[in-house]
Amino acid sequence: MTIALAAASMACSVPAFSQNYPAGLVDKTVAVVGNEMIAISQIEQQIQYMRANGMYSDKNMRCSILEQNMETKLFLMQARIDSLTIDNEYVNSLLNGRIDDVRRALGGDENVEQYFGKPLYRLRQEWKREMEDQSLTQTMQRNIASRIPDLTPVDVRHYLDSLDELDVPEVPTKYQLSQICVYPDREAANMAVKEKLLSLRERVLNGEKFSTLARIYSEDPGSAIRGGELGLTPKSNFWPAFSDAAMSLKPGMISQIVETPDGFHIIQVIEKKGDMFNARHILIKPKYTIEDREKGFRKLDSLKTEISNDAVTFELAAQFYSQDLLSRTNGGQMSDPNTGSSYFEIDQIYPPQDYNAIKNLKEGEISEPFESLDREGRNGNTVYKIIKVDKIIPAHKAEFTDDYNMLLESAREKKSMEAIDRFIAEKIKSTFIVIDPIFRDCDFSREAWREVARRQDN
Repeated sequence: MTIALAAASMACSVPAFSQNYPAGLVDKTVAVVGNEMIAISQIEQQIQYMRANGMYSDKNMRCSILEQNMETKLFLMQARIDSLTIDNEYVNSLLNGRIDDVRRALGGDENVEQYFGKPLYRLRQEWKREMEDQSLTQTMQRNIASRIPDLTPVDVRHYLDSLDELDVPEVPTKYQLSQICVYPDREAANMAVKEKLLSLRERVLNGEKFSTLARIYSEDPGSAIRGGELGLTPKSNFWPAFSDAAMSLKPGMISQIVETPDGFHIIQVIEKKGDMFNARHILIKPKYTIEDREKGFRKLDSLKTEISNDAVTFELAAQFYSQDLLSRTNGGQMSDPNTGSSYFEIDQIYPPQDYNAIKNLKEGEISEPFESLDREGRNGNTVYKIIKVDKIIPAHKAEFTDDYNMLLESAREKKSMEAIDRFIAEKIKSTFIVIDPIFRDCDFSREAWREVARRQDN
């Protein structure tokens, strides 16, 4: 369709916004940006996806989506001029994630197709194009940001000085922590769980209902109340060992014992559809005795005494005695698994048992032995530990010397956003843009878009 025809098509009357896109409404172009067009069906499909994931939508949301789409078109036009390439790995990751989301939210492929009113292969094609546009847009934004000259300490100082007192970034209280971990006797506990699950499997094979046993014995509270049923879900949502075992079974069959970081399972498959399955499972986790706990606490208490008496340093004791492989090699020093930083903000200290153990400690103090969880499973495995508070950095306003890297990143981010804002403002001025009348009263976030809408009203 040419630009002239696209603009002319917007003269047709369109019903006012409604909560659902009317089934009989003919699709039409609602905005033209250069030689790129945006159809109302594109906006409504994005709204449908948001609703499928439990998000609220109204006219303001449609205005926001249109504005985002129009800005994307500005970046796309420049990306094509600059011959930028699509990151296919990124696109496929986003696409598979979206498909998994709607399958899980709506309960399988058939429900997805019914909800969106088109076959899954069509949705996949349309969403892939959307993800490709997103990939090019992000690459273009990075290119714009990369043109900013490297910031010097003088630039960072000017940035900090330009901020009002209330706008200076707040640095939260941070902790540097070290730990010594001791695990209970896993082998004996694992054997007890396996014997229990073998007994339950035998009972199912002898005629008892899997669902009844799951309600009584499974330690997965979310599925136990449903007789162990998980619902039709993409296999990628589960631990590989679990999904591989389930996908190898025919409906009605019972698996052998399957070990995952969450514990031990037996699985009964109900149905399979493509790379999705619905199954029941019984999860049992290893249990440890009071004797296990006391033994672990005695060892840790003895180490704490030796450290307090300067017979050995905490770092050396961690290297020799801690059973947590990740922190042991660093002399027990803990690191945030998300950022890799050795400093934790107070709300990043996880699990809660760790926070409770150190919340009242001063710098240099060591906790009493306590029971906690490691990070191996979704719920963690039992571990006994002591934690030393190596350093506490109190909450404060960012300072030039102590928090330079944080301020440098904030200054760079501000410069990047300013460059992107300038790019958008300049492109809006130099690009042919038409916005349909049903969107012209939108309170767009950028004044430049509001000016385009007002200009077209005159």
